[in-house]
Amino acid sequence: MKRLMVLFLSAIMVFVLAACSGGESTNGDSKDAGKDKGASKDDKITLRIAWWGSEPRHDYTAEILKLYEEKNPNVKIEAEYASWDDYWKKLAPSAAANELPDIVQMDLSYFSQYAGNNQLEDLTPYVGKEIDTSNYNENIISGGMLDDKLYGFNTGVNVVGFHYDPALLKKVGVESIKEDWTWDDYQEIAKKAKDAGLYIDTGMKADVFFNYYLRTLGKSLYSKDGTTLGYDDDQMFIDFFTMHSGMVEKEYTPTPDFLAQLKGIEDDPVVTEDAIGIWQWSNQFVGLQQVADRPLEMHTMPGPGTKEGLYLKPSMFWSMASNSKHKEEAAKLIDFLVNDIEANKLTLGDRGIPGSSVVKEELKPLLSPEQVQVFDFVEAAEENSSAFDGPDPVGAGQVIELLDNLSEQMNYGQLKVEDAAKEFRQQVDGILSQN
Repeated sequence: MKRLMVLFLSAIMVFVLAACSGGESTNGDSKDAGKDKGASKDDKITLRIAWWGSEPRHDYTAEILKLYEEKNPNVKIEAEYASWDDYWKKLAPSAAANELPDIVQMDLSYFSQYAGNNQLEDLTPYVGKEIDTSNYNENIISGGMLDDKLYGFNTGVNVVGFHYDPALLKKVGVESIKEDWTWDDYQEIAKKAKDAGLYIDTGMKADVFFNYYLRTLGKSLYSKDGTTLGYDDDQMFIDFFTMHSGMVEKEYTPTPDFLAQLKGIEDDPVVTEDAIGIWQWSNQFVGLQQVADRPLEMHTMPGPGTKEGLYLKPSMFWSMASNSKHKEEAAKLIDFLVNDIEANKLTLGDRGIPGSSVVKEELKPLLSPEQVQVFDFVEAAEENSSAFDGPDPVGAGQVIELLDNLSEQMNYGQLKVEDAAKEFRQQVDGILSQN
């Protein structure tokens, strides 16, 4: 999670999304619904596809799409891509106008919302036909299900962790991070980093790491039915964000003003050697390594309760828009993205460790040392993690934006943690009670 995990979208965007009614969906009940109508074998079909990501992701995805066009000369693909923030800002009005791209890269944070508004197509009719799932574990496929419908095809799994520069760690007087390190250990390293003129990291994305912390205590950010918060004791919020905002106050991590000036991963302090590490998902490690161009390492989250806190997160999904006029062709492109060997040789796990057993076997001999690190890290996490909580509920986008705003105010020292805990619960109750 480069700064991919630091920023989200505005409230008006989410309001527009929520206001979008299912009545505008092209989803139908007839047996011909979703078929490519009026397109003969020789017709040129245009498919639009959208994704978010860093420059390396943009580059290799463009190569994959070019490869698909070469193999399917009747298909022209129009690519739309952006950074995390800009992606959702652009996607929202498209959804409201019932003009989503045929295929969209979908995140768990907005999965329920788009699916709930009937803006995503159920992929079930295409599974086993246009989309080959013969080499997939059912758990990989079910990660994209909601209410018994498959609204997204899992691109792979990720695990969150600390990606760091071992040379900088030694520079501050720490030989290595303990395998079973704790939050106290983390803060001790942070103090040593500050004394050496470095940051420990650039902060944690509020919702992701607060949810991890809650899981270590047997709780979660959302209740199972998605109508309330998943924890009752606000002391959990207070404890986590006292530490979180305290890191900024002690100058262990940068101020919000400093972070706002960062334009991309190229400017991140871990790349410029001003910070020891960065908190992000496993699929982002290779991109970070390429930009930093020096040896980096991966380490699991602090404990206690690491096994309970960690989970294998569906990295993201390829979803089909319900307004697509070429659903079968869109399904074929999704199949190509997740199953084609040449396409996955270009991706090499950037969108998560692939779900296809065949793809994984084909990739192993081709992996760089950094990619091997990612595969090994995820494999180790399989033995040291707990069950995934499922997609975020409808309204999660508003909850995340609210938590980001409150976190920023706490980091600026403008809001007491105790007051933020109360405000968060009060506003989230109003948001989730509508589910």
